Amino acid sequence: MDTSVKIFSGTGSTYLAEQIAQSFGKSLGALTIQKFSDGEFQPVFQESIRGDYVFLVQSTFAPSDNLMELLMMIDAARRASAGYITAVIPYFGFARQDRKDKPRVAIASKLVANLLTEAGADRVMTMDLHAPQIQGFFDIPVDHLDSSAIFIPYIEKLGIDNLIFASPDVGSTNRVREVAKYFEADMVICDKQRKRANEIAAMTVIGDVTGRNVVLIDDICDTAGTLSKSASILKERGALSVRAFCTHPVLSGNAYENITNSELVEMVVCDTIPLKRNIDKIKVLPTGDLFAVAIRNTFENKSISSLFIHSRKK
Repeated sequence: MDTSVKIFSGTGSTYLAEQIAQSFGKSLGALTIQKFSDGEFQPVFQESIRGDYVFLVQSTFAPSDNLMELLMMIDAARRASAGYITAVIPYFGFARQDRKDKPRVAIASKLVANLLTEAGADRVMTMDLHAPQIQGFFDIPVDHLDSSAIFIPYIEKLGIDNLIFASPDVGSTNRVREVAKYFEADMVICDKQRKRANEIAAMTVIGDVTGRNVVLIDDICDTAGTLSKSASILKERGALSVRAFCTHPVLSGNAYENITNSELVEMVVCDTIPLKRNIDKIKVLPTGDLFAVAIRNTFENKSISSLFIHSRKK
């Protein structure tokens, strides 16, 4: 294995970075986060990275210290003369703030893109951005991995009959349509109206789910209010069962209670964010192998399009 590839991790994603490094065939690089008594911190590389291809793994979920830590890791790598710096961000935080949906608000995802570039990142690798067009906020290459490569094999193993796919909102329609196309199945849309963030005023189902086993697909599960409401309405409309597949388990507020008390048979998530607690209805699928292959292909200047094969029609 080429010694010029080095993989490091921030404190928020060490569990995942270790899996990625192991799958890649290397040990995780030596990096410490020094803490000061006032809460300030300082990333320190404990080995030379001069001229190396450096991959820094850190999801930017709350608290914002995770983002700041990543930015400082990038800056430290640049000042240590790393040859090429890739920020591996399994969950790209602040992605829901991708436009001005009301007056006088920030476009935080664009701001974060600017910060990563200015810190010194040469490339970004991430998974299931809340909106794919966020890639356009960057002036550096972005490798946007697709969780369907992980979810689809799991769905196939379930061997479910009368399968139909559902989008929990209009925004996830394209993502769900690609998976439905792969299975040559139908899809429905749960159209929601919000009173305010994380609070649903009304929801309607566009399509027929009578006698069908429904698979909901979304990128982020925060309070689980949308998924719980969708599952309830789909069951009322005659669905035999409802499962949810959600890439990033943010799971804040009453999310765990909402999932436990919902009509969902199970909720399947990726390990881009660590769970705060384990409950029977939540199953976590690993992403380490997928990121390891993407890192290898990036280093060897190979295409990563083969990683998206599951999103295509058979």
